[in-house]
Amino acid sequence: MNRLVNQPVPYFDLPAQIRSIRPELDAAIARSLDNCTFCLGPDVAQFEAEFARFCGVRHCVGFNNGTSALHVAMRLLNLGPGDEVITTPLTFVATSWAISYVGARPVFVDIDDASFNLEPELVERAITLRTRALLPVHLYGNPADLEPLLEICRRHNLALVEDAAQAHGAKYRGRPAGSFGQMSSFSFYPGKNLGACGESGALVTNNDAYAARARALRDHGSTQRYYHDEIGYNYRMEGIQGAVLSVKLRHLENWTRERQRVARRYGELLAGTPLQLPRQADDAESAWHLYVVRHARRDELKRHLEANQIGCGMHYPLPLHLQKAFAHLGYKPGDFPVAEKAARECLSLPIYPELTEDQIQRVAAVSTGFFK
Repeated sequence: MNRLVNQPVPYFDLPAQIRSIRPELDAAIARSLDNCTFCLGPDVAQFEAEFARFCGVRHCVGFNNGTSALHVAMRLLNLGPGDEVITTPLTFVATSWAISYVGARPVFVDIDDASFNLEPELVERAITLRTRALLPVHLYGNPADLEPLLEICRRHNLALVEDAAQAHGAKYRGRPAGSFGQMSSFSFYPGKNLGACGESGALVTNNDAYAARARALRDHGSTQRYYHDEIGYNYRMEGIQGAVLSVKLRHLENWTRERQRVARRYGELLAGTPLQLPRQADDAESAWHLYVVRHARRDELKRHLEANQIGCGMHYPLPLHLQKAFAHLGYKPGDFPVAEKAARECLSLPIYPELTEDQIQRVAAVSTGFFK
């Protein structure tokens, strides 16, 4: 019997994660404080080496956040006004911020209804003489279908940059997400599967020249102190965040298995409901950053869950092409019907490694009760 009949279930329980590794974090942060290496330094360098190995790539460059890493990725491709980058309208806004920061134009393409990711066939139709790159997002931790996108890039001589901000530990055809494109960006926002104690991000790549230039761009465009080769940014990762991330990285594989456990149980317990449940392709392994269900009565279901003290979220309620910030692009309602429908229906249920069986059953029971 579920022992948590009336107990709240938080949408995310970061304090529980911190408690489980607090001694390791305290020791790592204390070493960083003792060394007084607060901007970049040995803790960041150690994490960069470890995360590069984790992703199966040659280089990891630490940044102050994932948005900065993606911005620098656009700089490394030398994109600017008049250039176009094809991406998804259903994601966090930072994906398209990066394109806009360099003066290029985000070109949106509709998504696949099952995966929430870019629909490759529609991507090819959107290519013009101005297209320079594809920027797929591994949304909710579920890898995009990369092989067709890579083939499109080969045929049209385009760059592919992965937005892997939600996909730490995800795999596509047995390889880590983030290891397929010319480069990829990750976010280590505290709520991510691999989260810092503050803001952080990274760019990963197998390209030596990209890595070297990225390191310069994040540090004021400098490779030698007080000598600046190009306009750069103050995008450096803090030393303490490098120390924290090295600790958490040791636990990431186990945390991913626990997220997979939660996703499997939801799949079993919610199978008989009218909810559209998330699915992963046979050749992919989701990191299950989010567990997003869909239903036409999403808003009512959300109120029902919240009334029963079940945390939930919406990722994302308004697609990017309908945001005021992108009104100048000229899109209108109905341009991307699959993404728009998903935005009206999506609801994120609690999913994190510390979620107990009793909590999972309570979320499922309250969700099922809505339809009775």
